[in-house]
Amino acid sequence: MNIVIPIITLIVGLIGGFAIGVFYLKNQLSKMQNDPQMLQKMAKQMGYNLNNKQMQRAQQMMKNQPPAVTGKKKKK
Repeated sequence: MNIVIPIITLIVGLIGGFAIGVFYLKNQLSKMQNDPQMLQKMAKQMGYNLNNKQMQRAQQMMKNQPPAVTGKKKKK
């Protein structure tokens, strides 16, 4: 019993942390789509300097991306 409880706690913590991380990342990406300053800031952190036309294209690309489906396999 002294070994089982820590293992179960670790597994539950990993699953919970992953779920919270995915939720936070999706939330940040949706905010970034609507806020050009946030997108510009991220681009500068990556070493890119985007002009207005490039910013509009980047926002359009982010809006056109299909939502990620997790845990499901595509049938052929």
